[in-house]
Amino acid sequence: MDLTPTPSQTAGPYFHLGCTQLHSVQRIAGSQAKGQHLRLICRVLDGDGRPVPDAMVEIWQADADGKYNHAEDSRAGSADPHCAGFGRMPTDEQGVCQFETIQPGCVPAANGMQAPHLSVSVFARGILKRLATRIYFENDPANAACPVLSLVPAERRGTLLATQHSVHAEVWHFDIRLCGEQETVFFDV
Repeated sequence: MDLTPTPSQTAGPYFHLGCTQLHSVQRIAGSQAKGQHLRLICRVLDGDGRPVPDAMVEIWQADADGKYNHAEDSRAGSADPHCAGFGRMPTDEQGVCQFETIQPGCVPAANGMQAPHLSVSVFARGILKRLATRIYFENDPANAACPVLSLVPAERRGTLLATQHSVHAEVWHFDIRLCGEQETVFFDV
């Protein structure tokens, strides 16, 4: 009897076939978009801290005014047409991918305003269901009152914070640790 897994029985190594530049979207917000422009560098790491070279990171975000470029955002006003609000990139051999975007505005929640954040989905070999997380911006004063971020234990919130480059203020870094020590907080959505 042959017990070799087939593509229908495993998520890898076949996953990387869908991660092509053809379906990648690096620019979430163009140069004419309102707001603070930034370059976000994401790095995906496994439980041993090694880079995951064939993951895919997908980002959804609001524009600088907190409006989503989506028909389901029924609030008054139009979203910034220069902010698509969506990006998707595969990681490279170092587990890194980059996005060009803007810092989003606060968005309403049932019990207050959510701090500026990016909604993130991570796909990778061996992960049968996407991992959902968020990226917040370190030192943003709105983080303290964010009803979603406040659900995360204080000692784990750092796993959701992008850090600003010490020299190039427009560059932000965010590590996504799939498991192990300092595992990124993932949400059950």
